[in-house]
Amino acid sequence: MSQVYPANYRQRFFIDGSVVRGDVVRLTDAYQTVIAQKDYPVAIKALLGEMLVSASLLIGTLKIDGRLSIQLQTSDENARLSWAMAECDHTGAVRALAGFAQDDEADAVWQTLTTSDDAFAQMGAGVLFISIHPAKGEAYQGIVERVSTNLGECLAHYQKQSAQIPTIIKLASDDSTAGGMLVQLLPQTQADRDNDPDLWDRLSVLTSTIKADELTGLDANEILYRLYHEEEVVLPEPTPLQFACTCSQQKSEGAIIQLGLDDAKQAVAAHGGKLVLDCGFCGTEYQFDEKAVEALFA
Repeated sequence: MSQVYPANYRQRFFIDGSVVRGDVVRLTDAYQTVIAQKDYPVAIKALLGEMLVSASLLIGTLKIDGRLSIQLQTSDENARLSWAMAECDHTGAVRALAGFAQDDEADAVWQTLTTSDDAFAQMGAGVLFISIHPAKGEAYQGIVERVSTNLGECLAHYQKQSAQIPTIIKLASDDSTAGGMLVQLLPQTQADRDNDPDLWDRLSVLTSTIKADELTGLDANEILYRLYHEEEVVLPEPTPLQFACTCSQQKSEGAIIQLGLDDAKQAVAAHGGKLVLDCGFCGTEYQFDEKAVEALFA
């Protein structure tokens, strides 16, 4: 096994002669771009990294042109994490964002938290769900049971319950890198089971030995060799991933038009003659003065 990897990628792998498949994801500068958009607490940075990796892993299990997002939402006014989302599309474009309490009391709590599990727990009675948006056809949304505060465990449980596919998901993130892997046992024939009856048990034990610093510090080739060097691992070409945002001048203009001319002009006046719409995902600003607003309605 030998590959040269870009900075951000998803590496598909197969165990030859079996129905086991998997993916390894590693994000560096794409992850850094996401967490640089806000002054996120350490624990939320970790959670966003794992959500980015999860979305990148899960869309690899689908044969769609479109995007997959993982979202956390809560209506609990006392929750310190209000919402978080991450998405990846079929081109490998990723982005993520979160909203969180920032008062003095919340800041004091955030300073004591360091892990993604810590951040997840700050949602209270929130909901975790997966949304799939094909380029053509209807969108689909599935509620993910929160079996723990560990994102990987929740998503693996969802895959097993909804798709009836035994799945292992391991996630990790540090200050510079987010990484993870997914391993699945696809439906077996009786011949498959007879040929290697302890396959899944064996691979489950091996996969459970992966450490967080290995997921963030090693490339996919090294991870897979360390785990499965006694197996015949097949590696197709890796898929590059990259940060990308879907905001645009046109979408910002559409938001202004939805306000209506009078409300839009009032908003411009209330902001000193210039209304600025900024994208939380990438920081791009779209500016409109009264003349620009009037031109939209001409």
